[in-house]
Amino acid sequence: MLTLYHAPNSRSTSIPALIDEMGIADRIKVFEVDIPRQAGGGGPDPRNPHPEKKVPYLVHGNDHVRERGAIVAFLTDMFPEAGLGRPVGHPQRGAFLSWLFYYQGVVEPVLVLDWAQIDHPIVQTTFRDLDTMLNHISDALDGQPYLLGDSYSAVDLLLSSPFEWLPDTASKHPAVQAWLQRCIDRPKLKAIRSRERAQI
Repeated sequence: MLTLYHAPNSRSTSIPALIDEMGIADRIKVFEVDIPRQAGGGGPDPRNPHPEKKVPYLVHGNDHVRERGAIVAFLTDMFPEAGLGRPVGHPQRGAFLSWLFYYQGVVEPVLVLDWAQIDHPIVQTTFRDLDTMLNHISDALDGQPYLLGDSYSAVDLLLSSPFEWLPDTASKHPAVQAWLQRCIDRPKLKAIRSRERAQI
């Protein structure tokens, strides 16, 4: 059986939300572990097999998957019938993978660097600046409700997730705000957020 190591009320919450959205909760054991918290408290959990004690971390036999984009690709490829991915051969396979890698390689670094107030020409040349990143998302949503078109997919779940935590950072463009609200209002995500907040 697949095992997901997860810390509630953290960025890894998007993966249990994806599991619920895909209807595969009965195929994956979610094991909750502790992590260091920004506000203090918590700490590395010896029960977590991640080499750096981070979450999320997916274990499948002897195979281990880390980084949310990789876990999203792994799960949506393993369970294509759920309809939240774009399997090999699908005409949007390239766009799907591009958004996953854009999240890991651009969105998250840019948001973290902006939050840390780190500004340098090398950073902007490598990752682009916050406005450029936000404009890329805005452009993709011009005339369509989701990043890949008319239907919600795992890239919407992943790309919208940081803006739930950092709402003031999100683009004020009406199409982006409407997209974020559609993503945040997903019943499965709302249910898991409510469940995890009750644990605080």
